[in-house]
Amino acid sequence: MPSPIRFWPLIRLLPAKTSFRFVGFARIAGILSILAVIGSLTLCFTQGLNLGIDFKGGSSMELAATPKAVDAGVVRATMNNLHLGDVQVQAIGKEGDVLVRFQTPKGADASDTASKVKLALAAAVPNVKFTSSQVVGPKVSGELFRNGVLALGVAIGLMLIYIWFRFELQFGLGAVAALFHDVILTFGLFALFRLEFTLTIIAAILTIIGYSMNDTVVVFDRLRENLRKYRKTPLRDVIELSINETLSRTVITGLTAVLALAGLAIFGGEALRNFSIALIFGIVIGTYSSIYVASPIILLWGVKRGEELDAKGKPLPAAPVKGTKTVVPRP
Repeated sequence: MPSPIRFWPLIRLLPAKTSFRFVGFARIAGILSILAVIGSLTLCFTQGLNLGIDFKGGSSMELAATPKAVDAGVVRATMNNLHLGDVQVQAIGKEGDVLVRFQTPKGADASDTASKVKLALAAAVPNVKFTSSQVVGPKVSGELFRNGVLALGVAIGLMLIYIWFRFELQFGLGAVAALFHDVILTFGLFALFRLEFTLTIIAAILTIIGYSMNDTVVVFDRLRENLRKYRKTPLRDVIELSINETLSRTVITGLTAVLALAGLAIFGGEALRNFSIALIFGIVIGTYSSIYVASPIILLWGVKRGEELDAKGKPLPAAPVKGTKTVVPRP
């Protein structure tokens, strides 16, 4: 029986070189992606998002206590027992003060709800003092939601400009299509499972945009190098070669991030669970879109394949191709 030590570290089990036929499944993957995007948009417009207190409005209170700091865990448990919907408990300042935000139940009076919360917290937290209290209306929260969505649009637009200048326009369009795909599917996930959508999720989606773009740029960089190296090779084969050459790096990076986020989702508590779920989903779908959304657009659009020049400005000879569809790099 072989020793387990023989397979450690586990990274040795990953093949150093792969030759998967990704482009062969691009049409099927494209159809599935289009259906998923349409389904996500349908859910968002018909069922809507389960907006949290950040986007629906509610009340907020600041709590202080002496001589001991306010126990945020006790405050959170007390608020959860009141069944007020979305509740946020956050430690603020250096004195151990706590900020509590909560929704007013539908049909209830905001002042009566605030009084009920104060009575419950006063009974649960010794010597508590309410230093401030205010109500955030739905109009302000609606503007906050629009600004959050606008921030996502601006981020995607800036990514398009960046890729356009770094590569070519078709590369930028491929990258932006992948970003729209990732963002819309993340919205669809939250609409489907009625997960609470807050400002924290906007931050998670912005992080997903950055991760997906980074993954796409890695593939595009290798694709650009191989386009110079294999100028006479069909674009389809060059794309497959580039994806295979960056696959191990993509898998290792994505798996590491997913494992860390899984621990955060399980042990990070309710406040971080939806944030972690959004990032895990975004990393997985971002890796998929780099292969099956961004790259196929390059194949459909085509690229300019000029000659590679040496240090003296003279064209380099084309690299040889060894008989198979998958290109073998020069030694």
